[in-house]
Amino acid sequence: MVAKAKIIGTGSYLPERVLTNRDLEQMVETSDEWIVTRTGMKERRIARFDEYTSDMGLAAAKVALADAHVTAEEIDYIIVATTTPDYPCPSTAAIIQHALGAKKAASVDIQATCTGYLYALSIAKAFVESGAYKYVLVIASEKLSSVTNYKDRSTCVLFGDGAAASVVSSQGKGLVIESMNLGTDGEHVDLVIQPAGGCRAPASAETVANRQHYLTMAGSEVFKHAVRRMEAACKECLDAAGVSEAEIRWLIPHQANARIIEALAKRFNLPVYLTVHKYGNTSASSLPIALDEARKTEPLLAGGDKLLLTAFGGGLVWGAALLRNEQ
Repeated sequence: MVAKAKIIGTGSYLPERVLTNRDLEQMVETSDEWIVTRTGMKERRIARFDEYTSDMGLAAAKVALADAHVTAEEIDYIIVATTTPDYPCPSTAAIIQHALGAKKAASVDIQATCTGYLYALSIAKAFVESGAYKYVLVIASEKLSSVTNYKDRSTCVLFGDGAAASVVSSQGKGLVIESMNLGTDGEHVDLVIQPAGGCRAPASAETVANRQHYLTMAGSEVFKHAVRRMEAACKECLDAAGVSEAEIRWLIPHQANARIIEALAKRFNLPVYLTVHKYGNTSASSLPIALDEARKTEPLLAGGDKLLLTAFGGGLVWGAALLRNEQ
């Protein structure tokens, strides 16, 4: 029988600086009422100028390792999900590997926007269940403030910074990864895009002047795809595991904005765990930050309790995962 992969430790990190809606009122033409009504967000965290994606990921990783009672030297593989790496080259994972002292660990970055954590988790699950590696460290870290246009009120109110990490192994007890479902539709890559900085539009005086290094998003189109895709992914994930909606303790979605979450919640009669009001949308780290918080601050999960995770992001990419608490 194949040993099941499970999340045996979690951790998260949020920068100290809080950017409130009142602060944004001084930066762009908007209002607290407008932001709350359309996004459900009241504040978000912003990293210091000299605080990078690797720093936040490292901090979250240390908490996750301590929670799992695993040392850095025991980690076999590090996967970092991020849209905002420290550099195009080298990988942020390599920077964290060295800083963590995970001397025997291989490392890699992956880019799947807001669904990055689930994509990384699927890789970790495959590695562990194949027997290739014993301990895999999954990190999702984002400094979205570095690619946010604070003159565009449609996007600048949405994004924040933060990181989260999970230790995945077949050893010990934790959240068993029962099933996963992932998808991509590259036809709509233009709906969420950072136009410049890649080989199609390398950095130049012109791309900087035209503000092409910031994220842009077609909000209404993204909304329609997000709700439909996450609903389908969740249902396929439940079907694959033979689990009904009534068995789910928490639905933990990517914290894109309250309207998307509310529309998704209407399709499932489930309690929904929310952090969007406190942290905004932190892309790949949004889902695991909420998972870490739910696991540690909510009433303790009972043995057998099930969690349904889902996310959607630019690409378009989406996914869902079903976790069962073993403890």
